[in-house]
Amino acid sequence: MEKNQKTQVGKTGKEPSKKTFSANDIFKIEKEQLISTIDKVVRRTMQMDMDWNWPCGVAFYGISRAYGLTGNKDYIDFLVDWVDEYLEIGLPKFMVNAVSMGHVLITMYDATKDEKYWKIALDKAEYLRSEAVRFADGVFQHTVSSKNDFPEQAWADTLFMAAYFLLRVGKRLNRKDYIDDALNQYYWHEEYLQDNKTNLYYHAWDNVNKTHMSSIYWARANAWAAYTMARALTYINYMYPMFMRIDGSLRDQLSALVRLQSENGLWHTVVDDPESYEEISASAGIAAALVLYGNPLHRKYIAKAYEGIMKNISEDGTVLNVSAGTAVMATKEDYRQVPKKRIQGWGQGLALAFLCALADFLDKNTGK
Repeated sequence: MEKNQKTQVGKTGKEPSKKTFSANDIFKIEKEQLISTIDKVVRRTMQMDMDWNWPCGVAFYGISRAYGLTGNKDYIDFLVDWVDEYLEIGLPKFMVNAVSMGHVLITMYDATKDEKYWKIALDKAEYLRSEAVRFADGVFQHTVSSKNDFPEQAWADTLFMAAYFLLRVGKRLNRKDYIDDALNQYYWHEEYLQDNKTNLYYHAWDNVNKTHMSSIYWARANAWAAYTMARALTYINYMYPMFMRIDGSLRDQLSALVRLQSENGLWHTVVDDPESYEEISASAGIAAALVLYGNPLHRKYIAKAYEGIMKNISEDGTVLNVSAGTAVMATKEDYRQVPKKRIQGWGQGLALAFLCALADFLDKNTGK
């Protein structure tokens, strides 16, 4: 094992660029190249054999975003075939992380009007309301299996897997209880995970021992938090007291993160550790949040991130340099050693979330 893994520099092998970016560089991005890259990433994702769990939930969320942007029938046909086959096999027992599969079900229902997809999505939402393991003030415990793997732990991942999903369903149904529960998750995850001095998010919180365990600012945790907060702000407005809280948390987090962007336009897997490798799923999630939040001063960082992320998407649509599923590691060095060799569902999905958000931004701001 290498002592300190270094990020592959895409296909060019060049050293980090010293190029200076400006806000207007975002408008130099070619929409055709974006759509072509989105299609490559989607079609590579279709070749992955995943199960009904959170990696697939994130990957298929990305395909859902691509379908919403392009209307490409191939995308929805693939999703319908895959989900229908799984329904014949039988769904596994629900757990918090796997609720993330509900995101694609919303898109499938919208596209097909087949009630069976919406029913499963509602079952997942009701599972969160009545059965999901919680602690303290109703906070969802991080749960990845039927075992009690992480007692009374809050991880940033849960914002994407469960809170964001519950908010989406709650808004559709105009269910105040669902909305309030979802926003309560945002409230407590911010309380537990965002550091008041750096404004960065820790990987996790252990409520039993009242610690952040290794107290690492893990990049993908910051991506989960930033992306889902940016999305939440599109579902609520200033009439919700939590709007101001989420907006403030995201504003300050993004201000910290842009100052940690590398010369390659990416973020290190430990965001404040330049000796750790640059990680692409986190970089895509953070960049997507920057697009969605819409601060014009962030456009130069988005353009720089786009260049860095594109260099880490192979010709066949594989998103490169994505860290494996990562527990709360004991030390910073352990995070540096998490492998990043394989294609991962969350890498594909978060890259698609970024590329689709960027394409949508260009549509709305350039008329192309």
